[in-house]
Amino acid sequence: MKIDLTETTSSKINAALVQARRDIGTPAIGMVLTLVIVTDEENAYDALKSANDASHEHPSRIVVVIKRVSRSARSRRDARLDAEVRVGADAGTGETVVLRLHGELVDHAQSVVLPLLLPDAPVVVWWPDGAPSDLAGDPLGALGQRRISDTYACENPQQALGQRAAAYAPGDTDLSWTRITPWRSMLAAALDQQSVKVSSVLVEGEDENPSCELLAMWLADRLQVPVRRTASAGPGLTSVRLETKDGDIVLDRADGSLATLCMPGQPDRAVALKRRDTAELLAEELRRLDPDNTFEAALKFGVTKLAAEGPAEAAPVESPETATGPKADAAPAKPAAKPSKKAPAK
Repeated sequence: MKIDLTETTSSKINAALVQARRDIGTPAIGMVLTLVIVTDEENAYDALKSANDASHEHPSRIVVVIKRVSRSARSRRDARLDAEVRVGADAGTGETVVLRLHGELVDHAQSVVLPLLLPDAPVVVWWPDGAPSDLAGDPLGALGQRRISDTYACENPQQALGQRAAAYAPGDTDLSWTRITPWRSMLAAALDQQSVKVSSVLVEGEDENPSCELLAMWLADRLQVPVRRTASAGPGLTSVRLETKDGDIVLDRADGSLATLCMPGQPDRAVALKRRDTAELLAEELRRLDPDNTFEAALKFGVTKLAAEGPAEAAPVESPETATGPKADAAPAKPAAKPSKKAPAK
């Protein structure tokens, strides 16, 4: 069921939601959170589709905020709110409100969204593209307990990671970090089976891919060894090599779907490591709404490294000692940390 509202208000939108639920015979509210999506017209369809798919695991009220660009001085002065209310089969397992803000109302989106939040339920704010550098400092971001960005959509992902680190607040996260959850799980499990010290690490993946950078930062932070980052044709992350005195531990994925895990003294094994779509990534993030301390440590660790090296080059570049910590022979390596979230294998 869809209801179009032109030049409306938040109170009229709430009234339309109540009436729509009665009309389809489901007056009770069974949603567990409010998901606020801040996007533009170009990305709204894909973002809403992913959110609807994720709502099958997390029933939620989805509020899509679309800030319309005003082309004239008069239209910039005129504040107008148009809305579309969707319930039932048109809104996944929850309900959806699409807000289109015009004129001066664009600068006051939080005042429109606040009355539409579910009472006594957590709020998650997601920017599929064009996220602010300070997520928690953004007026809409301040409404959320969890704030999700995606640096993969940025023009300069490495620079965006540095900005996220500088402005990090508990509750911030990024889908580029979520993409490497299966990689971190696999590598942590491999190190649990090998009682050897890692001397250095090589991470290989697409150039300008922030997931590769985040995985390199996580390994450098946890293992305290030199980490090199090299570029490949992709797709995404393609290989991680942990060098030890007994031989290399290698997790290699050349086709973006099936990976091969090689460990000293053991036969090679094939592991499923497919690239997940946005709906799966979003569903994973919605499972845990508390601060991700592991992400914070990896993100902040990489600030100096990114500033020193810049974007990844095709040739291996060893991280500066000031960024990656002491050399392997100067201090024992810390055990690899378990990932902060449990997610289905890629």
